[in-house]
Amino acid sequence: MGILRQVYKNAVLTETEFRIISDKHTLITIPKGQFLLSESQYSKEYYCIETGLLRAYVIDFNGHEITTNFIGEGELAIDVTSLFHRLPAKENVHALTDVKAWKIEFDHFQELYHQIPNFNEWGRAWMAQQLVDLKEKSTAMITRSAKERYLQLLEKSPQIIKHAPLKYIATYLGITDTSLSRIRKEIST
Repeated sequence: MGILRQVYKNAVLTETEFRIISDKHTLITIPKGQFLLSESQYSKEYYCIETGLLRAYVIDFNGHEITTNFIGEGELAIDVTSLFHRLPAKENVHALTDVKAWKIEFDHFQELYHQIPNFNEWGRAWMAQQLVDLKEKSTAMITRSAKERYLQLLEKSPQIIKHAPLKYIATYLGITDTSLSRIRKEIST
């Protein structure tokens, strides 16, 4: 449950409130290669990742997989649009490694969100941070070179470099496999 404390660390929760929230989570394991969510499915829960690495991706208009996100330890695997607006998912999410995660069902989340005001505040703060992160990523795709984006990923998320195939990292950075190989070679020399 230590990972739940990390995930909900910014919430001003009493010990009782934290226990109520953590009791609504269920520990699950997701084997490498298994899908958490597939395009057109409806999301019914979200996951607090304890160990392992997940990849979210979409299929572009040419039929190519484009990585939209990696989700690792201490992060949430969630399709916000599907979960909260009850729409079919547009992304696929699968395990790149074996994953241990704490699952919370949407109905339990809703109950807690209305029952515990501090949990409600945590949710708003989390969503605001996600918007900031998304804006930073989209701006970086325009203002930073591919090498700078790779170096930032290497610094902030070494587990991605360690566990994700290069082709997934390349699409996440918006570059080709060849460009990524050249950048990695340049950095190592």
